[in-house]
Amino acid sequence: MLGDDKTDAERRMLIERVLDSGHGELLLGDMRIAELVENALLHFDDERYKLLSWVIMPNHVHVIATPHGDWSLASIVHSWKSFTATKANGVLGRSGTFWAREYYDRAVRDEVHYANAVSYVEMNPVKACLCIAPEEWRFSSAWGGRL
Repeated sequence: MLGDDKTDAERRMLIERVLDSGHGELLLGDMRIAELVENALLHFDDERYKLLSWVIMPNHVHVIATPHGDWSLASIVHSWKSFTATKANGVLGRSGTFWAREYYDRAVRDEVHYANAVSYVEMNPVKACLCIAPEEWRFSSAWGGRL
């Protein structure tokens, strides 16, 4: 079992290195698409879920959210992905798959884990050398320009 966990952790680290290096389609690097995704994330905040921290990178998204009521994380993610894929493909004049089929989720265990997760999400553009400080990244909960 321990070997499986280590392999999974190594796999996640490799995926993160690939994403941070800017590989793959950078569709979310298009400001129109990043705004569309941002608006979708914010749309049902405080209704279907509480959006706690998020960042839209050029080729992936990180979100920390707490579902409300009968809303499951799977249904929330499906809603985000379905809506934004249809709209983004329309804006870009393309069709077909927009998002990866799967997503990675994790339960937050305690306040220390939560603080580390928020830091990880908000520092993601800094780690990828897209900005110097989290509040400089326009498509993030850390952005300093938000009212």
